[in-house]
Amino acid sequence: MKVEALAIPEVLLITPPQFGDSRGFFSETFNAKKLFAATGIDGHFVQDNHSLSRERGVVRGLHCQIAPNVQGKLVRCARGAIWDVAVDARVGSPTFGKWVAAELSAENWQQLWIPGGFLHAFCTLEPDTEVLYKVTGDYDRASEAGVIWNDPDLALPWPVSADEAILSEKDQQLPRLRDAGTLFTY
Repeated sequence: MKVEALAIPEVLLITPPQFGDSRGFFSETFNAKKLFAATGIDGHFVQDNHSLSRERGVVRGLHCQIAPNVQGKLVRCARGAIWDVAVDARVGSPTFGKWVAAELSAENWQQLWIPGGFLHAFCTLEPDTEVLYKVTGDYDRASEAGVIWNDPDLALPWPVSADEAILSEKDQQLPRLRDAGTLFTY
């Protein structure tokens, strides 16, 4: 397992090994003991999620869950490709409001660990993209929070324009980070 800390060191890019032959490949995409040994992530995941986005340019996020059901996420793309982004939303953090991103794809087989305290979003780069992610906290509608995907203060370099982005109605109504209140403290 290859592990790389990004510019915000709590966010990790993880590449599980693939073992291939003429039939295809095998990959152990999650092993709690190996993940903890390589990264210190406790691996206590309580739920798996799977999304399908039919079109290129689907933007999901920027989402998080606040206390009492904060979620860390281990995200991977099983089909297609995404531009995956994490934004530090921990007030008092030296990287508050900063972001890191990675392209995750079925081809590069990379995963992104996004700890609690961060906003998460992705944009599909190909049609029929499937994203799978494990989360460390139970889903709780009352704990849902988010920030508008194109917050000018964050200046995220999305791979699609505002005219091309396909968003849910809920994601179109989210506030800017400066108007979201204190989501997390460092």
